[in-house]
Formats: sequence, C-alpha cells, structure tokens
Amino acid sequence: MINFEYIKPNSIKAAVEAHTKEKSASFIAGGTNLVDLMKKGVESPTRLIDINGLPLKQISSDNEGIRIGALSLNSDLAEHETVKEKYPLLSMALLAGASPQLRNMATVGGNILQRTRCLYFYDATLPCNKRNPGSGCAAIGGYNRMHAIFGTSNQCIAVHPSDMCVALSALDASVTLNGAKTNRTLTLQQFLRLPGDEPELDNQLQKGELITEVSVPSNDFNKYHYIKIRDRASYAFALVSVAVAMQTNGKTIQKIQLAMGGVAHQPWRLTAVEKMLVGKQMNRENFEIAATLAMEGARGFGQNNFKIKMGKAAVLEALLKAAGI
Repeated sequence: MINFEYIKPNSIKAAVEAHTKEKSASFIAGGTNLVDLMKKGVESPTRLIDINGLPLKQISSDNEGIRIGALSLNSDLAEHETVKEKYPLLSMALLAGASPQLRNMATVGGNILQRTRCLYFYDATLPCNKRNPGSGCAAIGGYNRMHAIFGTSNQCIAVHPSDMCVALSALDASVTLNGAKTNRTLTLQQFLRLPGDEPELDNQLQKGELITEVSVPSNDFNKYHYIKIRDRASYAFALVSVAVAMQTNGKTIQKIQLAMGGVAHQPWRLTAVEKMLVGKQMNRENFEIAATLAMEGARGFGQNNFKIKMGKAAVLEALLKAAGI
C-alpha cells in the first residue's frame, strides 16, 4: 500500500471538487471493498476522500417511491420499516449478502460500486484486462467456476458480486450522480456496464462524480422471493441468485420483474421471461417454460458450465416460492 493523502470534506461540492482535482483519488465510506483492493495493490489512490460526514444517510418515502441516501448502511436499509413493508425483496437480498459485521459498515453507494471478486483481478501477478487493460483474461481457459455465463466478451467474464443490486435491478431502481458541473440520473441497468471491449470500466461513473442517492419507484407487487445459491450458508458470494417481484390478481400474473446475480458483469434482467409470463397463470408448467427461456443465450466456459443447469433450477424455484406453490 502506497502513501496517500487523506481528507474529509464537509459538503458534496467540496468532495466532488477534491476528486476532480486529483488524478488518482478515491471516495471512501465503509471501505469494505476499497481497503482490500489497496492492500492487494489492485488500486493505489494517492488521495482518499472520506465522505462519511456528508448528509447522504437519509431514507425517505412518499407515493412516488423510496429514496435512499448513498451513505445509508446496508444493515439500516435491510431493517428499515418501509423497506420491509413495501420493498421486502430489497431487504431479503441485503440480508443474504455478506456478514452482519460487513453490513454494519458497507454503504448503499459502495455496494453498487464494489468490484468483482474474480481471483485473477485480485492477484496483481496474473493477467487481467479489468485491472490491466490489454494484458489478457486469465479466467478464460483458467479457473472460472464463479464466472459469467451471460453478457461476456473475449476481454472479460467476471461477475458483479452484489446481492442488493440484483433486487434493485428487479425493482427498476435508479441512481443519482452529482458532478462538478451537472447532476444526472440513470437506471441501475444503464449505470452498470457489461465488459465489452472496456472491461476496466465497471459502470458509467465519470471522474468527479459521486453517487448521492438511489431511488426505487413505488409498485403494486404482492409476491416476492430472493434465492441465493452459494457454497456455504454465510459470507459467500452467489454462484447464482434470482430476484422475483410479481403483481398478481388471483392466480393471474399481471406484472412480473426478474433479475439474476452471479451470472453476468451486471445484474441480468430476464426481460423475455417477464414478457412471456404476463397474463399467464401461476403454475409449475408455465414456470418451467419460463425457467428454460431464462437460460437462452447462456454460455459456460468449462468449470462454470453447471451454472446453466443451476440457473434454470434457481429461476424455477424462485418463481414457485414467490407464488407460494
């Protein structure tokens, strides 16, 4: 770990300016990911900008939806009464992630921005296009059991590690970015990128921009489920996860939104499945067809081929559990 400057600004404007003026600067809040990356030499910021003093911890709601400050702790959000009552899918996903100790430190903004846990990305002695563009992807043809089966490129097959983001994707969340000159809002799906030819870019965040808020629109979903398949029951990243939110009338599906985790560089929305299930009855037959459709286009890389079968089973199980079947 190199020497670095540490500052703690008292306003969003000051924080953004401090980031803009230093070529190698990083914002830090809980530090549950960044500190690990610094210890490994994967990231070496010359300036750390501590944003914990900024007024970004609020959680508020109205008829339009819920607005979540970027510095809200994962633990606080998971246990928030409005979240548990009106957005239970988000609470389920948060409680499935990490450990209680980490959830007590990790922030919502940091959760979105966390980087892949690909072992080649974390080992500075091995080739990784995400860490060192143009060096190659050691996971392709290497140990790739945890890696992506959707949205891959010949540059990168890493996955996004967040559970929270899978639920936020299924709930059509958006993120607000404050910059030095302008602010903008993107849907989470727009914000998080697929690797393409620039795997070093995880998202659309630009120099000098700071995530300040996450918004989730109000909805009439009445059935939810979040399933996470992992190697051990606690503190393990998903091999495959599925978030389901349904609005039903009797046994008829009026609206449904699904996203998968552990299978792509961003949460993977199952839009074809959503369209197929609208107007259908909640039953095993329709859900089995949906689960098969969900895996169309999936491609394994050897050691992660099992994810295709596992993904189908996970989608089916999540739908059945959400429907109470």
